[in-house]
Amino acid sequence: MANAKELASRPECLAPGHRMCGGCGATIAVRQILMGVPEDTQPVVGCATGCLEVSTTIYPYDAWRVPFIHNAFENAAATVSGVEAAYKALKRAGKIPADKKIKFVAFGGDGGTYDIGLQSLSGAMERGHDMVYVCYDNGAYMNTGIQRSSATPKGAWATTAEVGAAQQGKIQVRKDLASVIAAHGVPYVGQSTVGHWKDLVAKAEKAFKVDGPAFLNVLAPCPRGWRLPSDQTLLISRLAVDTKFWPLFEVENGKWTLTPVKEKDLKPVEEFLKPQGRFKHLFKPENAHIIEEIKEDIENYWKYLEGRVEGSKDATSPIE
Repeated sequence: MANAKELASRPECLAPGHRMCGGCGATIAVRQILMGVPEDTQPVVGCATGCLEVSTTIYPYDAWRVPFIHNAFENAAATVSGVEAAYKALKRAGKIPADKKIKFVAFGGDGGTYDIGLQSLSGAMERGHDMVYVCYDNGAYMNTGIQRSSATPKGAWATTAEVGAAQQGKIQVRKDLASVIAAHGVPYVGQSTVGHWKDLVAKAEKAFKVDGPAFLNVLAPCPRGWRLPSDQTLLISRLAVDTKFWPLFEVENGKWTLTPVKEKDLKPVEEFLKPQGRFKHLFKPENAHIIEEIKEDIENYWKYLEGRVEGSKDATSPIE
């Protein structure tokens, strides 16, 4: 993987001056991931309707320095897979030089990926298109009013998972989308955060080198929706990992590798939950049982991941 100095010298694919909120995890994810595109390759970006699209393409301005395709909320994967198929057809017809390298990447939030875009994503992965799909997971439909999605964590407040007499935030456990996509048998799946740039860029480099479909699931905090100061995005991402709330792992041709947290860095999950206003109700005495449920869910998921990587633990290394 390139070092920080080399990465900083690469041209930016997303220009500054866009309209995204301060501290937005989505734009951090875009910049880091597109740094992983090989230098001899032209990235072509497709983007589902959402915060990233509406705030980087406000007419007549455009923050993208690479070819960019906007499509509907639910069909980023279908659009990009169609463009990838057309590119291959034009190459076969001799209308695009054989040595011209283009890599297609789709970005979508969790609403457009976990939920209303899942059918489109599943189809593109199953068909084997040579593309990278990136989900910037901020845990809700942030662009339309912070409604809960299937990526919203248990216990989190959202405008459609209110805190009141009937319930205390979202009742259900978040969907494990990375495992769902890995079950498609695609060559590469990686899960990371914007707070671990070395890990994320390294996984992006692997994803772009794949001949076929690859998927990246990236925790990308939304200060507005998480009720968090805008300068805390990277810190909260690291806390998500150090509390085991958001494991870092990858699946390469069916082989699972989990990146363990160093013992000295392990923290109680309360340190991840407490800074976020969307979880403040959990710290009332009557809701202590929900935090205990979250802890149990975390441990159960880690046991599941450890079971997946059994026999290949020698390939793991602690987070730097």
